[in-house]
Amino acid sequence: MTTKTLTLFSKIEETIQSLNTKAISAERKEILQPLIAYLKFKISNEEPIHLNFICTHNSRRSHLSQVWAEALANYVGIANVTCYSGGTEATALFPVAAKTLENAGFEVKKLSEAKNPVYSIKYSKNNHPIIGFSKTYDDSFNPKSGFGAIMTCDSANEACPIVVGAEKRFPITYKDPKAFDGTPLQAEKYEERSHQIATELLYVFESIKES
Repeated sequence: MTTKTLTLFSKIEETIQSLNTKAISAERKEILQPLIAYLKFKISNEEPIHLNFICTHNSRRSHLSQVWAEALANYVGIANVTCYSGGTEATALFPVAAKTLENAGFEVKKLSEAKNPVYSIKYSKNNHPIIGFSKTYDDSFNPKSGFGAIMTCDSANEACPIVVGAEKRFPITYKDPKAFDGTPLQAEKYEERSHQIATELLYVFESIKES
């Protein structure tokens, strides 16, 4: 299930090349290992991979994870990976999260001005855009079965001990950059969280590629 590496937008590739997977702690690597094992199993059985990143509001961490996961899978050269995101409730994709992805090199366009706007998020000239908007994890836009559920925040992890339709459930949680909204550290903390997520997902996909 590997393929030729897709060429991403140059700024995204520069961002990826700046990531240091060696800085990931042993504790975090242990947390990531079940996801690596799941992906290896899917690849060895030549099955498509569907990953649903779940947070409480589907506004920040789950979107950052979804977008980075799909881009990095293509960057490393792992085919048939499709990524989704959802929440235990729907709100809106927070504009600073979208801006953070744009700063990392993604082409982000707002397609609607609704209370819950829809975004087009591209990482390569020749790929279909990721459609970003806030939704519940079981929304009709997301898969109903045969997917891995990745819980990106503690509250969603606690609220959803069982994710209906998921083959496996992975608690890989991150601190919420929302805590810094409206402060001078806002942009820095969103970028910090985005880089952490990207670094850990790069480690996940590289671990599969190297095996």
